[in-house]
Amino acid sequence: MKILILTAAASLLLTALSAEKSPQDRSGRAPYGAWKHGPPSDPGYFPIAVWLQNPANASRYKAAGINLYVGLWQGPTEEQLAALKRAGMPVICDQNAVGLKHRDDPIIVGWMHGDEPDNAQPVYDPQTGKQTGWGPCVPPAKIVEDYRRLQQTDPSRPILLNLGQGVANDSWIGRGPGAKLSDYETYVQGCDIVSFDVYPAADGYPLWYVPKGVERLVKWSQGKKPVWNCIECTRINHPERKATPEQVRAQVWMALIHGSRGLIYFVHSFQPQFNEHALLDDPQMLAAVTALNRQIHALAPVLNSPTLAGVAEVKSSAADAPIACMAKRLDGATYLFAAGMRDRTARGQFTVTGLPARASAEVLGEGRTIPVLNGRFEDDFPPHGVHLYRIR
Repeated sequence: MKILILTAAASLLLTALSAEKSPQDRSGRAPYGAWKHGPPSDPGYFPIAVWLQNPANASRYKAAGINLYVGLWQGPTEEQLAALKRAGMPVICDQNAVGLKHRDDPIIVGWMHGDEPDNAQPVYDPQTGKQTGWGPCVPPAKIVEDYRRLQQTDPSRPILLNLGQGVANDSWIGRGPGAKLSDYETYVQGCDIVSFDVYPAADGYPLWYVPKGVERLVKWSQGKKPVWNCIECTRINHPERKATPEQVRAQVWMALIHGSRGLIYFVHSFQPQFNEHALLDDPQMLAAVTALNRQIHALAPVLNSPTLAGVAEVKSSAADAPIACMAKRLDGATYLFAAGMRDRTARGQFTVTGLPARASAEVLGEGRTIPVLNGRFEDDFPPHGVHLYRIR
């Protein structure tokens, strides 16, 4: 989650996920049943995490719909784990000596396998211990080797690897000498859950970097591993610019539509001054994130159900403003989750198979319905607009 400077990248037209799905997708359960002490595999569970936060704030994050901590500063320590247990907040943390003493403790639901090994790594003077520059990224083969060691030490929990923005940003200069895009095909073999971070609004780049990275990780992992992604909601390294609540919602749903199975909020702010828990001090953003998280939790059984290829398609009225769409069916209802992929308005024309001649699409959270005639309906999308439809 380190914050570095983005460079410009060429635009990419994104499409919805391919028909290839993992066995977990077909089961309709959350994809964590293979681990005795992993996250819940219940269909109603969807991981919404926060990155590297003080356990003292766990109850406040829980009230905002956060159900997982990822990373503990210089931990885990006994005090940190005790605080998380009191708050009922599970954690994915480093596999250190304290963590291994809690091998049978359900508060630990996964092991962290480093952060951004694909970025250039700091070089230190062995005499002074001070950083003298930047070296190459961690070799992908080393990540795989370390993963096997972590796995052998405790096979009862999944291992999470978080990668950097190079997953989505082909012009990123922060990967160090000798790095190449094909490295990621090996990196993804070094974990059970693969994640990545990119913060486009705070760094002034297109929001579609987020779904682009998700889609790539799904492809590189051959759809066989849960893909998570990080979400910005603070200024991070910019003294003024940050994502709006609407942009945060757009990034979240673009990621989910393209295959993300978990979210990790990055809530630090480094400018104009350091604030570890900046989200908690931003009432407008906190309210928006809380509402968004509650909606995702309510839709978790739908999100964990199979994604259906060929059931729905959407055509945009604007060639430069594509709309992405994901289709699900659960308990007799058809769900379409759609997002405008550009900062432009467009009208979407939807075609859905398997519906009666007359149906009605409820637009979730918006208090309106749209008639669906012969499987067709239309709707307007504002820039980066998101609409969630339930058709009965």
